[in-house]
Amino acid sequence: MKTIINKAVILFFTAVIAISLTNCSAVQNANNKQKGAVIGATGGAILGAIIGNNVGKGGNGELGAVIGGVVGGGAGVLIGNKMDKQAQKIEEEIPGAQVERVDDGIVVTFDEGSGVYFDTAKYNINAASQTSLNKLITVFQEYPDTNLLVVGHTDSQGAEDYNMTLSKNRANAVTNYLISKGISSGRLTTNWFGETQPIHDNATAEGRAKNRRVNIAILPNEKMIQEAEAQAGK
Repeated sequence: MKTIINKAVILFFTAVIAISLTNCSAVQNANNKQKGAVIGATGGAILGAIIGNNVGKGGNGELGAVIGGVVGGGAGVLIGNKMDKQAQKIEEEIPGAQVERVDDGIVVTFDEGSGVYFDTAKYNINAASQTSLNKLITVFQEYPDTNLLVVGHTDSQGAEDYNMTLSKNRANAVTNYLISKGISSGRLTTNWFGETQPIHDNATAEGRAKNRRVNIAILPNEKMIQEAEAQAGK
């Protein structure tokens, strides 16, 4: 398991964000209330809120090999088709989650209203969260050729340093739970940003609840990329 973020991540996601702002294929939830939240944010904005602008908050080291890059041409189309199917499967299994397809990846957002949440000031995985994560694990096992980035966030209530630690503990709790259920640690990277990357208004109770979230980015690993390139005749 890796707890790392560096310039390689920012370079990759900068490219993704630039493309996503003009060409984003979003997977919408069946739940109309959840649809509104997804429609209201572009893929670029979601990815920007996951990674954030504060390089180094969650540690340091190489993440470029884990994340990879945007794949073009026929290989990119093949990878996109696989990711579309995986995103649809996640929506079917966890209808409360916000699922977004962005270029070669998938972003899944869990907040207090979508199945993976934590009691106030706690970071243990409760029974309700286990149910949602178990469904997600089933999808990860069905589609093994991906890397997974788990990122924790909090609202702005409480001290900033405390929230940073809380988001770290919650992100690690999710990562460790995935590993305990058989997901390879080599697929997983963990990061956290405390209260520094809100995507909703912290002045309202509803906004704070949505900012207390865990994001999981799902990206093709090297095996999937190489197979797609071979199939496309690159």
